[in-house]
Amino acid sequence: MYDLTLSVSHVPAQSDLDTREITIGALLREVAAGRPDAQALVEVRQDGSTGRRWTYAELLSDAERLALALSTRFAPGERVVIWSPNSPEWVLMEYACALSGLVLVTANPAFQARELAYVLEQSDAVVLFIVEEFRGNPMGRIGAEVAANIPSVREVTDMESVELYTQGSRPPALPEVASGDAAMIQYTSGTTGFPKGAVLSHRGLVNNARFYAGRCGVTEATTWVNIMPMFHTSGCGMVTLGCLQAGCRMVLVSLFDPDVVLNQLEASSADIILGVPTMVVALLDTQEGRPRDLAALKLVSCGGSMVAPELVRRVQTLMGAGFSTLYGQTEHCPVITQHHLSDSIDDICNTAGQPVAQTEVSIRSVDDNSAVAVGKVGEICARGPCVMLEYNDNPKATSETVDEGGWLHTGDLGRMDARGYVTVTGRVREMIIRGGENHFPAEIENCLLELAGVAEVAVVGLPDPKWGEVIGAFIRGTGPLDRSALHAHCRANMSPQKTPNVWVQVEDFPLTGSGKIQKFVLRDRFVAGEYSEL
Repeated sequence: MYDLTLSVSHVPAQSDLDTREITIGALLREVAAGRPDAQALVEVRQDGSTGRRWTYAELLSDAERLALALSTRFAPGERVVIWSPNSPEWVLMEYACALSGLVLVTANPAFQARELAYVLEQSDAVVLFIVEEFRGNPMGRIGAEVAANIPSVREVTDMESVELYTQGSRPPALPEVASGDAAMIQYTSGTTGFPKGAVLSHRGLVNNARFYAGRCGVTEATTWVNIMPMFHTSGCGMVTLGCLQAGCRMVLVSLFDPDVVLNQLEASSADIILGVPTMVVALLDTQEGRPRDLAALKLVSCGGSMVAPELVRRVQTLMGAGFSTLYGQTEHCPVITQHHLSDSIDDICNTAGQPVAQTEVSIRSVDDNSAVAVGKVGEICARGPCVMLEYNDNPKATSETVDEGGWLHTGDLGRMDARGYVTVTGRVREMIIRGGENHFPAEIENCLLELAGVAEVAVVGLPDPKWGEVIGAFIRGTGPLDRSALHAHCRANMSPQKTPNVWVQVEDFPLTGSGKIQKFVLRDRFVAGEYSEL
């Protein structure tokens, strides 16, 4: 714990860990040289069985072989999209892209055609790496059809085929890559309703994972079961690169299933797991029904939303583990604040912890951008080595999010106590966090407005005991609305998790004096039982 006594809501950068100027590929080479025979990666297949294994020497060898193959087909700095669920190939691609100077662009395997097309076009991607199918989503077919209409894409390759290692016309050579170079583009929703591509550097990703893993107490003896999606900074950054920092073992789960995960925690004598609250609740419910031996488990790390004291107690009782929450966002690679292992239940449940190493955090006035007094609510802002480079091809959004002083404006409201512990109180933006995943209402509203019979729509986050928030769609129609038609339209045009859970038809909307919809009034009225669902 940092020993701070503040009067203004500003924590200076703390130097308990240094910032390293190193790339992802150079770090892999360093760890492989120091711990060549240490187990690095264990595959857990979708059926729950254990598959392939790699030592650090083997992981580096396979990553360099793939990197050289990629270097014959693509130039350093070109963007490549990975559209795949968790797999060892995903990990190898992450390291191979880093070694070959390519910018890895992530895509959610639940995407539908227009979502995938947007990411490919906005990132100016030259290749789409895919799998044929995942959870009923025909990714191979969708990917081929979408890529055929995007001029920049010159290759579509199955990640599970030998074609991944095809030799092109360029001479095989790995370039010099700098720590400040772009490593990834990860898409996050923006004020226009269209996702923005946060360009993340090697420096930001490597150091953020190091700061996070360090506070989790990770060592070379740690075994970490990775259940987080690799298309998110939590899976490919915090956990994958967190394990790399210490040269420890990562057990990669392809598909989250509570029984499979608990079996792996027991079989591998795992020390740590990171999950969003809904995942942790599912693990606890399953563990309660059929207990596993989790004596080795030291820490359950949790991000995505605030947690209830009962959840922390259940983790302690049913898993015998400590509990730590964190707060962050993609634009910060992603962790901004995090609890210490020694923090109390009160702090764990009522705050998001203290800033991670080398990271300034300030609560700033939304009126004049000055740091507010301790205890006052303002916008949570962060500054340091983990701030994104920019939003891809969007200088206006970049300047609106990262100010001239280098402060990243998160769009979240919060307050800070005298010890530097941050509590998130709301959002300047209207982001809905459902089960730890961010959804921006405008994207869903734009989709629904395309449907005949929908005149106006307001999408609002509604409180839910399981998910934290669920998505509610309040719609004024030109006539009677059909819930099944609304649902089908969303499922056909967006990934499933963006489809509203609650549908309400309204005659009119509560408006401000300037004619804007008062979404907080819709939320309050729904909670009070004043609306009936379709």
